[in-house]
Amino acid sequence: MRSQSSYDSFWNTAKRGFMRMPVFIRSVIAISVAVFVLQAIGGSLFNQWFVSFFGFRPELMTALTQPWRWFTYMFIHASGFHILFNMLWLWWMGRAVEERLGAYSFSVLYLGAGIGGALLQLAASPLLGAPVVIGASGAVLGVMVAFAMLYPTTPIMLLFFPPIEARFFVAIWVVLDLLFLGNADNIARIVHLGGAGTGYLLIRYMQNGGDLEQFSRWVEPILMKMKGEKVFTSPRTKRKSAESYMRKVEDVEILDEEKVSEMDRILEKISQKGYDSLTKEEKQRLFDMSKRGDT
Repeated sequence: MRSQSSYDSFWNTAKRGFMRMPVFIRSVIAISVAVFVLQAIGGSLFNQWFVSFFGFRPELMTALTQPWRWFTYMFIHASGFHILFNMLWLWWMGRAVEERLGAYSFSVLYLGAGIGGALLQLAASPLLGAPVVIGASGAVLGVMVAFAMLYPTTPIMLLFFPPIEARFFVAIWVVLDLLFLGNADNIARIVHLGGAGTGYLLIRYMQNGGDLEQFSRWVEPILMKMKGEKVFTSPRTKRKSAESYMRKVEDVEILDEEKVSEMDRILEKISQKGYDSLTKEEKQRLFDMSKRGDT
């Protein structure tokens, strides 16, 4: 028989592990699990109503007059395996992507891929019909494509299979969705393809110098709440204020590209993880920059 302290230790360990997840992935998993529990508790009649009201219905008038469906359908799942595999893939591949992009840019990638999947489903509805769509698969596949683009040679380890590089693994996944498109298997493969294509376009946009974070305004309050920050304090505002403070010196110097990049990296790290996440050298560098205006 286990003692109470053993259970406390287990839950405390689980809580610490959950809180160590990147903030947006943590938010998605928390909301998705809470919604799934609500579906399970509500029973079949409630679940039918819930899906019909919050699922994405690819009909033009419904999509235009009920815009919440573009977002809410991503957090509804049909079964335990459906939510389990979506959240596992999001956790396995999404962590590195969110840590690379930051929570705000990653939120644009994830939600953008989900919306892109729904948009392609809407466009294809005259040919494929208009069943209600639910699930995070389109958004998750967009994240998987992003992972394959950012870490193409990273090996993916699956049970009973040899390691396969991420770029090939994700490419095979997309090809399979193309091959089985139109099958009566109750899988919204067109949403998968729309999510994958949107993920590719967003990463290409970022690689060409675009800023995904500028589109994250709507999700800022949720992310700041999950990070324990005051909702009315915008990370972009904080970063701009810090930049202004650092550059208010009597003798303005022209900053070379390398130093500006270092400054941006430190400020981005503060905005995402807090001042305490800086190393001793980074804190000293930040102090020197604020004291002398030398970036």
